[in-house]
Amino acid sequence: MAERFIAVAGNIGVGKTTLVRFLTEHYGIKPVFEPFEDNPYLDDYYRDMKAWGFHSQVWFLAHKFRLHREFQADSGTLIQDRTIYEDAEIFATYLHRSKRMSDRDFQTYQELYSAMRASLQPPDLMIYLRCSVRAIRRRVKQRGRPSEQNIPAPYLRSLNALYEDWMEGWDASPKIVWDTEKADYLEDWVDRVELQRAVEAVL
Repeated sequence: MAERFIAVAGNIGVGKTTLVRFLTEHYGIKPVFEPFEDNPYLDDYYRDMKAWGFHSQVWFLAHKFRLHREFQADSGTLIQDRTIYEDAEIFATYLHRSKRMSDRDFQTYQELYSAMRASLQPPDLMIYLRCSVRAIRRRVKQRGRPSEQNIPAPYLRSLNALYEDWMEGWDASPKIVWDTEKADYLEDWVDRVELQRAVEAVL
């Protein structure tokens, strides 16, 4: 079992990777990044979510499960950029609710996820990053990933709403909710101390 497992959750472009790198540098934690670049369905997914949503989400589910199982066997402290929980609770749920994933496919997906989740070590700390859609779109444009440049604002708003509902009910571990638009731990010393104190209480 991992000595400590910290999860960083949040919508596209809220600053998950930046936070993971910051905490890795300050505490010597081992980072685990989302394998989005390896997903062979991702470009197709953003072009046609209804046609490729199930394929893309099953790919992410399988790869996140493998990653989670691998770092469970690690004896150190790890921090993960986006979790398997979000793939199921946010992205697959969005596809189903928006009629882009059929009832049959969603049921199959949920059965896979439930079986996988039963064998996973929950995080010792969940850090949820929130941010407005306007700021998300600005950051997505700045980082320049081709597959993300035409993501529609209504999609991001729907994901934000799902994230808020999911995090309100999260009870598998302690959690920190951090607004990356209003609190700047990189530049503001007071914000940085507040964040570090919350994380150190777990570490």
